[in-house]
Amino acid sequence: MKATARFRIVLVSAPDLKTARRLAHGALRERLAACANLIPGVESHYWWRGKIESSREVLLLFKTSAGRLRKLEELILAEHPYDTPEFVVLSLTGGAEKYLAWLERATQQDQVNSREKARKAQEKTPN
Repeated sequence: MKATARFRIVLVSAPDLKTARRLAHGALRERLAACANLIPGVESHYWWRGKIESSREVLLLFKTSAGRLRKLEELILAEHPYDTPEFVVLSLTGGAEKYLAWLERATQQDQVNSREKARKAQEKTPN
């Protein structure tokens, strides 16, 4: 196992699978996360507006780098249907070296830039 301080696990709850998938795909498209696990059937109990509420939700586990965290939070807050979406960050202290290397590559900003350049070049190409 390799020790690290560069990566984070982010917990986000969503009201349903459709919303969870939309949030996951948005984060992945922008390389804000290397992976998003969707765990349906979570039963949440919580305080909301002075009383105890409960609901069934989908829990998203995002694996990301510390450098992409702010942008991931911006995306979730902008796209999430809740007034106060869950966005809880856990530090990742270690993991398998090969997995951590993949996580680093998958969240690199230059991957986004090269994809955007390819898309713009394709738009300029006459049909």
